[in-house]
Amino acid sequence: MSNAVKHLSDYDTERRYEATLVSSERITPESSDEEVRELVIDVENPDSPLRITHCIGVLAPGRPEFGQEHHFRLYTVADTPAPGAPGRTRIHVAVRRCSYVDEYSGERFKGVASNFLCDLRAGDTFYVTGPYDIPFEVPREMDANLILIGSGTGIAPFRAFVKHLYRDVPEWKGQIRLFYGAKSGLEMLYMNDEKDDFTQYIDEETFQAFKALSPRPSWGAPIAWEDAIGERGDEIWDMVGQPNTYVYVAGLEKMLGELDKVFTGLAGGQEPWERRKAELVAGRRWVELVY
Repeated sequence: MSNAVKHLSDYDTERRYEATLVSSERITPESSDEEVRELVIDVENPDSPLRITHCIGVLAPGRPEFGQEHHFRLYTVADTPAPGAPGRTRIHVAVRRCSYVDEYSGERFKGVASNFLCDLRAGDTFYVTGPYDIPFEVPREMDANLILIGSGTGIAPFRAFVKHLYRDVPEWKGQIRLFYGAKSGLEMLYMNDEKDDFTQYIDEETFQAFKALSPRPSWGAPIAWEDAIGERGDEIWDMVGQPNTYVYVAGLEKMLGELDKVFTGLAGGQEPWERRKAELVAGRRWVELVY
């Protein structure tokens, strides 16, 4: 994904592909206030083959009274693409049912694209665009270290990423440390009782996953990145100092300030962390995908 692309309006949506919903499964427990669904979708084969480092654009019905034909949103591929129905590619996406409160009226409105997708039934069709690149790449060095830090549905691209490495890259020897943040254990996608995909990699000597939960989710306390990362601070800081370590971050934009605080502590001060982070960014070894 080009760094110059900043807004949804910058994406080319002219080339469109028909998509059919194969299945829709809730992957957060019913007891959770957060509804996140995993959608399995068969997409008409696009001009560019779909990969784990892609996202797709979804064209939800717009509001004609405002001259809006479609409502456009991006969703990352959450599993390795596979053959679907004839002439189609099968992908998975994770969708959180969203709503927002108007800051002036105080009225709550449903998120257009997320509710459209969450309400679809198997066999329903709609249109997608893309694919578009996301900034996470498989390193060329097979002994590279990966520190993956995700929150909320930001875990989706890492789910596909880790699965691809251990299934399709047998020569991979690098260490992987996955940190996943959420308000509570009920919001842990792919790491809860409903769907615990990452357990299949526990036996891998190179893989470890850690949960970072809010200590007081009902009070809106921030995710405890400091506890999850700080408890392993010596190892993580050592890894960050190695020339073959890549740090990939995905999730809500507000997590960036929280992570800077954590890594400032690991570095022993703001200046050494800013210097180290600048080196990582310059080498494309610190990459963010936030919203």
